[in-house]
Amino acid sequence: MSLKKWFYRGGRPNWLAGLLNRLSSAIYALGIAPNYLVALEVGGRRSGRTIRLPLVMAIVESERYLVSMLGPDVSWVQNAKAAGWNVTLRHGRRENVGLEEVPADKRAPVLKAYLQRAPGARPHVPVGKDAPLSEFEKVSARIPVFRVVSSTEKV
Repeated sequence: MSLKKWFYRGGRPNWLAGLLNRLSSAIYALGIAPNYLVALEVGGRRSGRTIRLPLVMAIVESERYLVSMLGPDVSWVQNAKAAGWNVTLRHGRRENVGLEEVPADKRAPVLKAYLQRAPGARPHVPVGKDAPLSEFEKVSARIPVFRVVSSTEKV
């Protein structure tokens, strides 16, 4: 088992991954990392506390996307769902956005772009980063992808 997979055994971060996530979130929120590294903030569905975690944003055809490398049952996805898909992205500034789930048959190009940018996700996605789109299509139903919708787009 790779170290990066060990961090998230069972689909949840262990103590070390949690510590690294908090550190990364703080750096991403400050805006001193590349602009595709963001801190997502969402209210906890049980605690009500604001949860912040680091995510890598994929950009495809000028659209922004967030990917749940650990599947649909992870806490940030469940918390976002409970919040009506309204979350805050931080990268030097706060941006209130909505998330729209991308249908499985449209996810492959986003997943490929995501793996190009997110080396830490590679152990969790059963496709190589340079694989053809047809390989990404085979696993796309298991990996949720969300389009980031700015508050000016929401109606």
